[in-house]
Amino acid sequence: MTITRRIVIVLSAAALVATAAQVAAGQYGPGASDTEIKIGNTMPYSGPASAYGAVGRGEAAYFNMINEQGGVNGRRIKFISRLAA
Repeated sequence: MTITRRIVIVLSAAALVATAAQVAAGQYGPGASDTEIKIGNTMPYSGPASAYGAVGRGEAAYFNMINEQGGVNGRRIKFISRLAA
């Protein structure tokens, strides 16, 4: 086995261990924590396209239902919906 091949194997193993350690530590991307998941969207709640706002209201109702049932793996969903310009 060449030195280059050994280096690649060692670096690959180190990357795998580092990734497993991050998952075990409970580190998440922006908008997620151990207790909450943030989801955002924009919807036209007024103006000529306001009929599509019903989709946003339906999504909000769905996420409320999920939260009432205990959330996703115990984490609550915080749905943030803003008015589209």
